[in-house]
Amino acid sequence: MSNQPSILKTGDWIKGTLLTGELVIGYIENLDTKGNAVKAKIVTSDNKTIEGKTIPLLNRQIKKIPDTHIKNKEQIQFLIDLALETGDEEWFIELTTKLNSMRELAQGVS
Repeated sequence: MSNQPSILKTGDWIKGTLLTGELVIGYIENLDTKGNAVKAKIVTSDNKTIEGKTIPLLNRQIKKIPDTHIKNKEQIQFLIDLALETGDEEWFIELTTKLNSMRELAQGVS
């Protein structure tokens, strides 16, 4: 095994496919010590029974979702709802701060 650091880290959003074929989207809660697997909190899936649960996934089953550059307030509001759904207080605060900054900029322009 190489000594390169894993590109996956706790908090990363991932999408993947279960061994049974269902699509999953969620975020990493824990990495295993060997770097071969993760425990991911599933936010949405073809298999509705695992939504909201933390499940183990092999690294080869998942791909990191790239960080998105938010372009408009509708995107931020959607992400704020997602942060609330997942209980991610830090992300919620970061997003609401960004939304408030956008509102202040818009008021300064008009």
